[in-house]
Amino acid sequence: MSGTRVVRVGEGITPISEGSVVTIGAYDGVHLGHRKVLQLVRELADARDLDAVCVTFDRHPAQVVRPETAPNLLTSLDHKLELLVGADLVDVVCVLEFDEGRSKETAEDFVHEVLVGLLGARLVVVGADFHFGHHRGGNVALLQRMGADLGFEVIGLGLVAPESDLVHEPYSSTRVRHRLAAGDVAGAAHLLGRPHEVRGEVVVGDRRGRELGFPTANVAVAPEMCLPADGIYAGWFRGADDARRACAISLGRRPTFYDAQEYSLLEAHVLEFDGDLYGQWVAVQFVERLRGEQRFESVDDLIAQMHRDCNAARAILA
Repeated sequence: MSGTRVVRVGEGITPISEGSVVTIGAYDGVHLGHRKVLQLVRELADARDLDAVCVTFDRHPAQVVRPETAPNLLTSLDHKLELLVGADLVDVVCVLEFDEGRSKETAEDFVHEVLVGLLGARLVVVGADFHFGHHRGGNVALLQRMGADLGFEVIGLGLVAPESDLVHEPYSSTRVRHRLAAGDVAGAAHLLGRPHEVRGEVVVGDRRGRELGFPTANVAVAPEMCLPADGIYAGWFRGADDARRACAISLGRRPTFYDAQEYSLLEAHVLEFDGDLYGQWVAVQFVERLRGEQRFESVDDLIAQMHRDCNAARAILA
């Protein structure tokens, strides 16, 4: 069992640590690059007999500062915290409430209030391009200047690249999003260290899949979450019983039946399963793209292709 504590911080801050190694970031996706940073923080904390602390936020700062261009999220807050706790690399995950007030806090105030007052920072580990505070006024240079007076050191890290990646592009949440946008869910998993997962409630749809002999769970995913490109995928489905089941996933606008559906619908056909999933909160993982979405001339053609898709999913997931 993980020894990581989650501490949520809003108004009225009580000190969490008297001495810590701290990393700060959105940590969206908790990808393999993030894990390497957390491992470094763990090692530095152990060497100095300090607490290892990860500071993150209850929402992506961009959702408050520039909502019109905020990126879609790879992980919800709950999922992110599950991953950070499950990694078992830090003693404390400190979740800061990021609201309009926090967005207007100066970088200097953040250092005094959070890093020194809340966490007793002795060493701060951040990306070399890290910016924080109102109008992104804080950076590594400011941290180093303030640390010299306030008793903490600073390490600015370059982005970590996969050793086996021939392109040597660094791990980043943005790169994961780009791969998902291209439908390359296997490539995204290579960066995440696991299949990309989305969660939502199973809601009642038009039951068209059941009429075709392929009942599906229609999963209502929050609009701010990052979905792959439209298409057909092999993946895993986890329901309320927490069992992992193979599934064939349709993500798209169903052009065989609709000329202009306004949004993409996520439907998971759970293989070798017959049960009621309505109202359950479920997770869907994307393992491999089978094909793009396409319009069929007849329902019979569509059904024949759905049989082929399910067989392909079975083979991939076997």
